Amino acid sequence: MKAIYKFLPLAVLVFAAACATDDSVEAKKAELEKLKAESQEINTQITELEAELVQLDPEFAKQNQKSLLITTVKAQKGEFEHYVEVTGSVLSKKNVIISSETVGRILEIPVNEGQVVPKGAVMARLDAESIQNSIDELQNSLDLATTLFEKQERLWNQQIGTEVQYLEAKNRKEGLERNLASARTNLDKTIVRAPFSGTIESVEVRLGELVQPGMSMFQFVGESDLFIEADISESYVGVLEKGDSVNVNFPSINKDLSTRVSSVGAIINPDNRTFKVEVFLPNLPMVKPNMISVLKIQDYENPEAVTIPSHLILSDNRGDYVFAVVEGKAKKTYVTRGKTFERQTEILEGLTGTETLVDKGFREVGDNFNVNIAQQ
Repeated sequence: MKAIYKFLPLAVLVFAAACATDDSVEAKKAELEKLKAESQEINTQITELEAELVQLDPEFAKQNQKSLLITTVKAQKGEFEHYVEVTGSVLSKKNVIISSETVGRILEIPVNEGQVVPKGAVMARLDAESIQNSIDELQNSLDLATTLFEKQERLWNQQIGTEVQYLEAKNRKEGLERNLASARTNLDKTIVRAPFSGTIESVEVRLGELVQPGMSMFQFVGESDLFIEADISESYVGVLEKGDSVNVNFPSINKDLSTRVSSVGAIINPDNRTFKVEVFLPNLPMVKPNMISVLKIQDYENPEAVTIPSHLILSDNRGDYVFAVVEGKAKKTYVTRGKTFERQTEILEGLTGTETLVDKGFREVGDNFNVNIAQQ
């Protein structure tokens, strides 16, 4: 019993210490919650006060902006060229339809579609029996008429016979000569020949078929005198002239060449408001009529132009502008743009060509925003 009383004071002390510890923890928690509430209230007051100062003092807002991370690009000064890009088609001045010039049945077609033939090559032969018979008859008549004329001429030289007899003999002989020459010309027409060197695009008749004068027999395309024709918007009237340089690309054969404008049309097509332009085309083995080409015709050149990437130009109610980097800040700079080609725009006013412009991040910055240039 005495042992129990002996430890009783110690238990009381431990209990009192535990109660004191619990009171201290709760007090600290209460103090923490109080400070958090006060901090939140202070932050709210700071935010409200900053907003009021931004409204009252714009310089305060600029000084407290965070720096935006950006990249930059330099404005360029140098030669700038502008081209009109249009699609053209290869044509031939020797793309013709060969027709029959006489009546006859086709006896021979010694050529095929796609065949390349030289000038004068035989493309078809027609039945010429009736014409040959006429030639034989005319030749016999001419032989007789020539003999009679020669005898009559000798008599006339001896002052025998009348002048009428002499003139009739002469006229008959000359008339038969003309008829014979005409018959021989018709005989030549029974042989259809290539008018120039070229390619047979199509054969439109068959062996044994009877053809008439003017009937289409072959589509024939010459190997030379190719050119490119394109339709240009009427807005370029007076800008494009004969002799202007042209860059030509043939997408199907991946071929490029430089040439010139050979002819500019004088009439506007009322349907599409364009005019025709012809471009000289040198002889190229792989270029064929009706092949598609892309023309780049130079219509403007400035050897001292200031140019910048086109995507950097923004617009507002006042006009076009870009952001230039000046002493660590983005400065809104208004510009007057000129022509644009291949994602580069000519700047007529507002830049000198020495400026550093905001590139990546140009849509996030504003006038006088602090910027930090990233290492590129």
